[in-house]
Amino acid sequence: MGMQAKRLRDICPPMEQLTMDKIPLTRPYFDQEELDEIKKVLDSGWVAQGPKVKEFEGMVAGYLGVRHAVAVTNCTAALHLALLALDIGPGDEVLVADYTFPATGHAVLYCGARPVFVDIDPRTYNIDPGLIEEKITSKTRAIIPVHTFGQPAAMDAILQIANDHNLAVVEDAACALGARYRGRCAGTMGDVGCFSFHARKGITTGEGGMLVTDRDDIAAKARHLAVFGMTAAWDREQSDRLVIPRFTDVGYNYKMSDITAAVGVAQMRRLDTFIERRRELAQIWDTHLDDIAGITKPYIDPSVSPVYQSYVATVDPGIDRDWLIETLINEGIQTQIGTYASHIQPVYRSQERCSRSLDIYCRAIALPLYVNLRYEEIDAVAQILERILGAL
Repeated sequence: MGMQAKRLRDICPPMEQLTMDKIPLTRPYFDQEELDEIKKVLDSGWVAQGPKVKEFEGMVAGYLGVRHAVAVTNCTAALHLALLALDIGPGDEVLVADYTFPATGHAVLYCGARPVFVDIDPRTYNIDPGLIEEKITSKTRAIIPVHTFGQPAAMDAILQIANDHNLAVVEDAACALGARYRGRCAGTMGDVGCFSFHARKGITTGEGGMLVTDRDDIAAKARHLAVFGMTAAWDREQSDRLVIPRFTDVGYNYKMSDITAAVGVAQMRRLDTFIERRRELAQIWDTHLDDIAGITKPYIDPSVSPVYQSYVATVDPGIDRDWLIETLINEGIQTQIGTYASHIQPVYRSQERCSRSLDIYCRAIALPLYVNLRYEEIDAVAQILERILGAL
């Protein structure tokens, strides 16, 4: 840990600076630190992948306590590289938590493999370990648990199943930087962990991702494939000899730029502060939803420390979640669905049936949550929610 952190009151503007008539679902936080870091990069003249990327990778690796961190363009790229580094390919099957953004399943398709979707625990929204083994076949090579909305999955059970069946584990920790499961950092328990720095995540670089691992072979292959299957330009720049790359593999242009990494460096310094603030706001939401009929607060497993990338509640059966989202929009409040039931997406042509995931997909609602959201704004939204739902 040990990141330099601003006090919470420094990232929360006074109430008079905010407007109550429009409340967004999310809003990233930036200040002078990001501008200063970007200026350093621009002044250096090295704006592609270079020393600032190395610095950002080092900060993430140090925070998580892992040997390797590979910065890439987004979490989807990290997932793709993770699977390639594990030699997942045509004819293979990968078990995937069904309730997730389709990037998870897409990464499997990119490798020519088949995603096999596994239903969830409806309380945590995470993959149900009790349903994994029935999906394992002779073609199964890996499991991708998703730490949904920043709450870690039940990793002890998942890792035991993986060990029993000689399967790799790729943690989709897109939403979970800083989350912990029984004291262990999300993304560090399997063979590989993949993080996102999209605008809605706990820290953001606009777009961006990171692959982390303790395995030297996975890190080396992922880093190689992320830069066209060649030696990275900054590494060649440090050599006192002419290094002419050879292209031995079909690699990808997944490298992160130093401009992007500069934002990440500034954001990492405040990660713990951001997490603390999100947890405080989630507690305020919890208190309100306990008193509002028709909507249920998210369940948190007692063995985890979540980071609340999103605050996702569920409406009662019989309430039209889509209508509620549209009604709140008309009140000046932006909300959204939680995420997707992958098995019903046409692209996958899936034969799996994941009834719990489908149910949560239809009833989940993400409520406003971001670090400079004010308590008073949550109070106002809760009053409107109570009025709307109370009229049903």
